Amino acid sequence: MLWVVTRHAGAMRWLDRQCWPVQAQIVRWVPHLDLNLVEADHAVIGTLPIHWVAQLCARGARYWHLVFDVPEASRGVELTDDALTALGAALIEYRAEAVSPAAAMERR
Repeated sequence: MLWVVTRHAGAMRWLDRQCWPVQAQIVRWVPHLDLNLVEADHAVIGTLPIHWVAQLCARGARYWHLVFDVPEASRGVELTDDALTALGAALIEYRAEAVSPAAAMERR
């Protein structure tokens, strides 16, 4: 299953235009993700906080982040799909893991 997490119409249209290869996957568009519903063979697209990404990866799910730099003048403004394209939007797969403070200190 592919989860697409966004509440923004411009992002929905941009993602739809990318022709993301769903290849017989079920696609669920949601404005908010319930992490408890994501399973090991699932994929997630969105702009989620890093601690959620770590939880998804720990479950064996894959995560793609919708990446683009927003100019200060455009912050808080609903962006269109064309604006996202102009800003160089891209889907980048990320993997994350939470590291305990003790383990982080050991790595120093």
